Amino acid sequence: MADLKNVFISHVHKDDGGLTKLKNLLASKGIAIRDSSIHTGKFNNATDEKYIKTGILAPAINWAGVFICYVSPQTKDSAWVNWEIEYAAKQGKRIIGVWEHGQKECELPSALSEYADAVVGWNGDAIIDAINGKDGWEKPDGGTCDTLRLKKHPC
Repeated sequence: MADLKNVFISHVHKDDGGLTKLKNLLASKGIAIRDSSIHTGKFNNATDEKYIKTGILAPAINWAGVFICYVSPQTKDSAWVNWEIEYAAKQGKRIIGVWEHGQKECELPSALSEYADAVVGWNGDAIIDAINGKDGWEKPDGGTCDTLRLKKHPC
């Protein structure tokens, strides 16, 4: 029986296909992901920003045990991704960045740089370790980053 994890995967909608790849990678390692994020298969037609944040995203993030940010070149420019990360940090969630499969490195969303517990490459074992509490910063290829960032705690 697979180990079941409740997660929220923050991403831009262009990367919806990557979520399936991420879930499949983890499933191949014995981890089943229940994802509360909003994606193509679970889209909504809400337009009011306050309602989207408080009525849709906040409850979904609150439900999750772990918060994952799917890091692609587009995530750094997403106000929604940064808001989701900041909200997760205020809730005391474990925050993990996972580099997009094949990503060569790009700028991280500013909130991820500030609040992440771990940022890992596209490696099932490394992702599972991060989900289970191992802190660390990796480059997309799994190599260690030159400098370790200090985690800042929200007030």
